[in-house]
Amino acid sequence: MSTEQLLAPIKAFLHSETPQAWVEKAKLVEHQPALLIDHMICELKAAQTAMLLIRRYAVDKESGDALMAWLTPYNDYVYRKQGDWKALANNNLSKKIVAKANTPYGQDLIDKMILLIKEELHHFYQVVEIMQARDITFHFVGSSRYAKELLNHVTTHEPETLIDKLICSAYIEARSCERFAKIAPHLDPVLNKFYLSLLRSEARHYQDYLALAEQIAGKDISERIVYFGQVEGDLITSPDHDFKFHSGCPSQ
Repeated sequence: MSTEQLLAPIKAFLHSETPQAWVEKAKLVEHQPALLIDHMICELKAAQTAMLLIRRYAVDKESGDALMAWLTPYNDYVYRKQGDWKALANNNLSKKIVAKANTPYGQDLIDKMILLIKEELHHFYQVVEIMQARDITFHFVGSSRYAKELLNHVTTHEPETLIDKLICSAYIEARSCERFAKIAPHLDPVLNKFYLSLLRSEARHYQDYLALAEQIAGKDISERIVYFGQVEGDLITSPDHDFKFHSGCPSQ
């Protein structure tokens, strides 16, 4: 499948295109360290989000603790600056994660999210590897407004809360995919190849999130999907003083 074929459903799903002003700023060499650092953190947050969904909705405490232990070395590296980054290459889940009883969608949620976590953590390691090769000093950066503002619109009663969270995650993954494709042609060969290599998994991630949302809802959720698409599109196209991987249109 060509890149254009891969991107076609994503472009149709998203309600807006990344502003050219963001692309122009992102392709400048002086901004690439900041974007790589933010990208690294975004990969970890994506894994954390999937892990929290499994813990909250699908497994018992023992399995939940195993998931926490799996992500602990990554959390230590980012938030506490502890541990050897090279050791993360062989950090694996310690036990089989099984759905708790009376959770009809639990195993599907586990299967899709475990695969997603594995891929996001691998991407995290790849970004760190690139940063190390380029002698980019890691310093923690705060979150952009993007995910926080999306999640502010999540309904507060179940199962709609879970459904909304899955829809939000679908948009985050789809936007990541769109932005990788947007900036890849403007980057050096290493980053170009890396970002293009991420497209296939990111494209599947957004589809997995949507499929889970529709399965759990058991009804038509197209209006809710459109609603979050509009919110997401506004965040991407409106002026933003911050500059990160998911930030809006640069205000300066």
